[in-house]
Amino acid sequence: MEKTIDKLKELGFNSYEAKVYLALLKKYPATGYEVAQTADIPQARAYDALKSLVAESFVFSDQEKPQKYTPISPKELTRRFKRKVNSTLEYLEKKLPSVREDYNEPIHTISGYENIIEKLREVINNAKESMYCEFWQSDYKQLEPEIMNAYDRGVDIKIVGYDNLQTVFGQVYSHEGAKELEYYLGSRMVFVLADNVESVWGRIEKQVIWTKHNDIAFLMKEFMVHDMYLLDVYKRFPEQLRYFYGKGFKKLKDKILDKKSAYNIH
Repeated sequence: MEKTIDKLKELGFNSYEAKVYLALLKKYPATGYEVAQTADIPQARAYDALKSLVAESFVFSDQEKPQKYTPISPKELTRRFKRKVNSTLEYLEKKLPSVREDYNEPIHTISGYENIIEKLREVINNAKESMYCEFWQSDYKQLEPEIMNAYDRGVDIKIVGYDNLQTVFGQVYSHEGAKELEYYLGSRMVFVLADNVESVWGRIEKQVIWTKHNDIAFLMKEFMVHDMYLLDVYKRFPEQLRYFYGKGFKKLKDKILDKKSAYNIH
């Protein structure tokens, strides 16, 4: 019962109003005295709460002597609050973006492995149409149930997999050099883009970025799509690429990257 009172308070009832409404559900119609007895509150407080609830049309009273009170049904109560909340949210969705014309989605940082995994679960569960991802095998296993559920509800999933990532669904592009990358970067990396809008990326054992910023979503997709292009080409033409660029694309990396870059093993 205490939890129900707390939930009614979240909707705007005070403690006495919540107790009075619940007391009336147990016994109605009822006088103010009977309500106070059932709710186990002072009679004066019961009458104050009844007056407030009548004013809000959550409770109705007759004109008899003594006056008796009857509550609206629980279904009507919840339906009324749903209408109110939906109306408020619709208004805010329209008006809040116009408060500042140059508003951009904020960029948040999340630290700690468990916190990062929890945020990734949330983003994956929210995905409706598509997901572009890059995972290490061990981190993928932490998220596999959520990714499976996303796949089952029709989300198109494409994954760049490190450290021999294996899955029975979606498209996986295998990336070599996982252990070397992890060593040089000081952590495994993670990249997730859901519905071309919501992204999480960074060092999964340390800190990641989470945002719905459109420009970052665009860059994330470009980065992962080009990774997938190159990995697919490498899979189909390994000998030709080694001939032109050397083992591990050394000639290409020497041409593009500086000598001290950690990404010379990418």
